[in-house]
Amino acid sequence: MAKPRIAATDGAEAVRRALATVAGRDTEATAVRYLLQLLAEGAPGNSVEVRVPPFGAVQCIEGPGHTRGTPPNVVEMDALTWLAIATGGDTWDATVARGKISASGSRAHLGAHLPLSWDPDEAGE
Repeated sequence: MAKPRIAATDGAEAVRRALATVAGRDTEATAVRYLLQLLAEGAPGNSVEVRVPPFGAVQCIEGPGHTRGTPPNVVEMDALTWLAIATGGDTWDATVARGKISASGSRAHLGAHLPLSWDPDEAGE
């Protein structure tokens, strides 16, 4: 069964709130999942797994996929780091250099896909 999609208005509102304040767990989870959803839509494929525990993970980027066990290309980070790089509040390279991202595998570089394009105006006021 496919995961339910987060509507743009709900996702953008969650991201806006998560960036503006210390968000509650549910808001932070929705923001993380929405931005992961946008990444998977913008870079379809299954050669890289992006994990933001405990909220979500997606597979993305074209290339050879995997069928069993841990994928060869894995990116993992905490929720606040993901929110920052996904929205342009920080850069991939700077965040990797600070050790805030664990990235393994030859395809595990998301810099070309970030920041994501999301519309804060979808959230309304």
